[in-house]
Amino acid sequence: MEIIAEFSHKDGKNFLEKHHPKELQEIKEVISLVDASPCKTKESAEKTMMGKMLYAPKRLNKRFKKLFGERGWEPAKIRVKTTVPELGETHKGTREMDMVKNNVGVEVQFGKYAFMVYNVSAKMTIFSKQGLIDSGVEIVAMREMTKEMSTGVSYFEQMKTDLEMRGVADIDIPVLILGISVAKKSKQKQLI
Repeated sequence: MEIIAEFSHKDGKNFLEKHHPKELQEIKEVISLVDASPCKTKESAEKTMMGKMLYAPKRLNKRFKKLFGERGWEPAKIRVKTTVPELGETHKGTREMDMVKNNVGVEVQFGKYAFMVYNVSAKMTIFSKQGLIDSGVEIVAMREMTKEMSTGVSYFEQMKTDLEMRGVADIDIPVLILGISVAKKSKQKQLI
């Protein structure tokens, strides 16, 4: 796969280049090593693309997780708890981040739209507040790639629009959003 576009939220790119250059290089390396072609295994049952073979998000995520794991990146999980006095109940649960290494959190998002904004606007902030990360990278598909996935999958252009329009909040952390797509065969040949 290849990085097509970048969006630096709260100066995320500069922060990562200054404080975490090795981790940023590893993230870019992992993206370049992911071969998405074996992940086109999901047969569509949607009316608009019945029978078309699509990229399977779970398979893509598995490839990313394996390559990150080989470089020492690990999933992170925290316990959360809140009380709802009106109900007299306590809610307990967990929050998970795909990969963390040396205070950098990575989320690979091939899911529904709401999750990618949640990752940057809430989850990364929560993990930062817990002292587990100081910056993050959100890896999402470009619109071009989502045309070969189930409908409703989030994409870079949506996220960039929302974050630009939302602006930066005091609680936000530096995040670099990377828009990726399947590497073109002609470019793959040039790299060899």
